[in-house]
Amino acid sequence: MGETATATAAETEGESDAQRTSRRWWTVVAFAYMALEGAGLQMRGAVIPALREQFGAPEWQLGLVAPAGTVGFLVIVMLVGAVGDRFDTRRRLLLAVVGTGAGILAMGVAPSFLFFLVALFGRGMFTGVGRGSARPLLSHLYPSQRGRLFGYYDMMWAVGATIGPLLVAAALVAGDWRYAYFALAVAFVPLLLLVYSLPAPSVGGGDDPMNLAAVRRLLRRPEVVAMAAGVFLTAGFEGGIFTWLTTYAQSRLSDTLATASLSVLLAAYVPGRFLSGRLSERFGYLRLSASLVALAVPTFWFTFFVAEGYALLAGIFTFGLLLSGLYPTLVAYGVDGMPEHSTPVNSTAAVTSAAGFAAVPAIMGFVISGSDVVRAMRLLLIPLCALLALLLVAWYVAGSVQES
Repeated sequence: MGETATATAAETEGESDAQRTSRRWWTVVAFAYMALEGAGLQMRGAVIPALREQFGAPEWQLGLVAPAGTVGFLVIVMLVGAVGDRFDTRRRLLLAVVGTGAGILAMGVAPSFLFFLVALFGRGMFTGVGRGSARPLLSHLYPSQRGRLFGYYDMMWAVGATIGPLLVAAALVAGDWRYAYFALAVAFVPLLLLVYSLPAPSVGGGDDPMNLAAVRRLLRRPEVVAMAAGVFLTAGFEGGIFTWLTTYAQSRLSDTLATASLSVLLAAYVPGRFLSGRLSERFGYLRLSASLVALAVPTFWFTFFVAEGYALLAGIFTFGLLLSGLYPTLVAYGVDGMPEHSTPVNSTAAVTSAAGFAAVPAIMGFVISGSDVVRAMRLLLIPLCALLALLLVAWYVAGSVQES
């Protein structure tokens, strides 16, 4: 606690009241955008049955909902990572808020399923601008507290992700799934007014300009390489759980509880990411990440090899607590390795995360088609153990470098 207090004091030393106020409000902007984006992301799955009924879209078309948003996101987040240092942070976030809110509204008024997909693709592009800019902004606003702020930032995604499906459910009760998108679009208006009224953050573009030499350094930096590999495994694991958990739970729980199982997992992300943010400064990024995975391995074994009934839900919640802190902690570790290029490091994490999130559920689908969902879910123990091995090696190498 003493080290944290010292870091916080050093961070604010020499700041005027106006600078402190600006820093707090830009933190609110980053957190609010992440919460709204999380709600929009998790609304996609919840609204699929309503889209089937509204537009009569076949299953293969409904399967395009997830990649439609992801492709647009990946293209732009990579572009932001490459050239984001050339543009003012305030303008990037203003563009992200306007574009994401407009994309949400367009999805709500979509007259056809094709229009919905195009609007989702566009919304994903603007999300790439926002996600590619908000975390680097926090990195420069809180250079001594990256782990804590990244944990809180991703906690806000979990808050939004938990609310999103509930928003769709409320809209369906009210009579039309479109109401959920209209309500979310309206929520972007006060955020837009806040970004428009705030002065530009003192970090400016935030990063040093990227060049070929900087790219080479980034690709050789041990922290960035370990982060990318760890994020790929973490996101792949999360993607597999998010996609197939409800299907797995249907064979072990009542239909009502099976449907609620994913909400139980997402709800655990809120306190899990808060706690990981608090603990990252005390224990260090690698030590905390390795400890979380070491605890997650036996928890996973109990949950998916032993547990039945309510014990399964308890295992899912506990597993969510442990799993939730990995992504923000690993990204903070990577950014600490090259803080002068936090935007491209953040984009590297986003790209590898999306790749893992898409690849592992697809592989599990093939396993399920040839066997069953139980075997596919249990095979996730392999990437979990691989992640533990990776983190232990990175921890050992980092310790050896410090001693030398």
